[in-house]
Amino acid sequence: MNVIRLVKRAKKGNKDALLELIMAEKAEYYRLAFTYMGNSHDAMDALEDMIVKVYEKIDQLKKDDAFYSWSKTILVNSCKELLRKQKRLVLIDNWQVIGNESVSSQPFIKNEQQIDIQEMLLHLNEHQKEAIQLKYFHDYDYKTIAMLTNTSVGTVKSRVFQGLRRLRDYYGGDEG
Repeated sequence: MNVIRLVKRAKKGNKDALLELIMAEKAEYYRLAFTYMGNSHDAMDALEDMIVKVYEKIDQLKKDDAFYSWSKTILVNSCKELLRKQKRLVLIDNWQVIGNESVSSQPFIKNEQQIDIQEMLLHLNEHQKEAIQLKYFHDYDYKTIAMLTNTSVGTVKSRVFQGLRRLRDYYGGDEG
């Protein structure tokens, strides 16, 4: 698959080319959305929102070879927007779903580990949690995390360091 060629076709209105680009990274998009949203239904909503925005704004992409980093930034922003909306509107039904779905739906971590990790991450602020999840769950480098979160590399490094220090202080552990 030639990303640049597909992006050029997508910019000309070819929906199949855009679909091919998105489908090539669908698992990565889903994992990223799931990390933010915590359940598969909301992750899929964020993905749908991202696809619409990418389709509408593909002509604004300046570097065709940066499609995936650009679209992942749009996905992160879509997730954050949906989370802000959810904070304004908390449904009673969500309280019952949170305990089950967020633990069992994440395919890349076993249930017991998921529970432990989610409990640990509750001790971090939102920014530290985000940076640590992107660094260690998605294996993104600091530069990519900085781009996705619209912050500096130094800020990302600080959030990861402070978050890990907070976890080490809370749960104990050596300095190494």
